[in-house]
Amino acid sequence: MRWDMDKVATPIAYKLLAATVMPRPIAWVVSQDDAGQVNAAPYSFFNVMGSAPPTVALGMLADPARGVKDSACNILQTGEFVVCLVPERLAAAANLTAIDAPRGVNELVLAGLATTASVHIKPPRISDSPVAFECRTHTTVETGPNQFVVIGQVIAVHIDDRFILDADRAHIDTPALDLVARSYGSDYVRSHDTFQLHRPTWAGREE
Repeated sequence: MRWDMDKVATPIAYKLLAATVMPRPIAWVVSQDDAGQVNAAPYSFFNVMGSAPPTVALGMLADPARGVKDSACNILQTGEFVVCLVPERLAAAANLTAIDAPRGVNELVLAGLATTASVHIKPPRISDSPVAFECRTHTTVETGPNQFVVIGQVIAVHIDDRFILDADRAHIDTPALDLVARSYGSDYVRSHDTFQLHRPTWAGREE
């Protein structure tokens, strides 16, 4: 079956994308407005986009009732945000910060989460998250009414010391991070069921 996307309603378009593009890593975004009010929300339209410079991308959809979401407003205002990653032990807290709270509510306080000051930017990072990226906006593209793709340049990476195997070689105990990702509907997936394929090289092919 084919869906022509210019002929379907927005909720159907969302369902088609979210039900098929999975698993999706979760960016637990901490931002701050010009007045210093902090906001946190999880985004699963997210991924890393490059390493020279290191960049991440956030797909920030419109809120059906309020238009531009708080996180997007803050990032557009200040150009700064932190992406924290979500281990399974914090999945419920991350889900709580997705609540449709009124503007001005600090979701981190609501979820009982401590924060640690960032080094280069104003928004703090979530203390218990094992990985956090301090980001400044590189590029913002408005892709639709109140909908944006924000490309952030990663200016600092924080990883909990207990997950560092070799700091000089940047060897990380990735399985121990115990990160989760979004699946379809309200489901999440764990990151432990893996398999390995070695990337082929042209030189290794037989004539």
